[in-house]
Amino acid sequence: MMYPFKFSVTVALIFAAFITTAQVGPQPAAIKMNSKDCTMVVVEASYPGGYEAWVKYLQKKLKPDVPVKNEAPSGKYQAMVLFIVDKDGTVSNVKPETRFGYGMEDEVVRVIELSGKWTPATHDGVLVKAYRRQPITFIVDSEYFGIVSKEPYTLFTNTDNEITVTARKVKPEDVSINVQGGKATRLSDGKFLVRVNKVGRINIEVVNNKKDDKILGVASFEVVTK
Repeated sequence: MMYPFKFSVTVALIFAAFITTAQVGPQPAAIKMNSKDCTMVVVEASYPGGYEAWVKYLQKKLKPDVPVKNEAPSGKYQAMVLFIVDKDGTVSNVKPETRFGYGMEDEVVRVIELSGKWTPATHDGVLVKAYRRQPITFIVDSEYFGIVSKEPYTLFTNTDNEITVTARKVKPEDVSINVQGGKATRLSDGKFLVRVNKVGRINIEVVNNKKDDKILGVASFEVVTK
């Protein structure tokens, strides 16, 4: 059964060109690298109009409701896609590095492939092939139930994570949760401690105890080391 969802998408850009290290956010176009013998200047590949134009393009073209239409559980998903900007500015080899599914990576790949020609990177004035990593964060929130944690849809290993659960038209005392791959302890009505030992992703089922433990929905959480 599908329940109504809210959704949003967050855009950020990770730069990585030639021999430079990965960087996050808008960066200077030219980077100087000093050594004992010389100074190398790397000018990164850029979308026409620069970083702000790229973000506007992504926000305009991406369809943030894709995971909802594919019935993804509530959660925060950072899809990561790698692509190459060739010497002539052509975008190629657009490949997902995450595997969340629900159409998320496919949607990011689709939009990047349609982005047209870029301004290619240069290394000491010579055109070079460069690569980019593009993260896109999809956030899916159910309108039927809500789960609040210290960091949205994130749990930490080997610690007690406090979460608050609410469900529409269900009394707090009638709500419980099932943690796949972890343990839940009730603190009070609607409040729980969740403990997980391994990093990765887990699902938390929201259950109505008054209706034979009917599952009201599922939320996907990322588990990280604190």
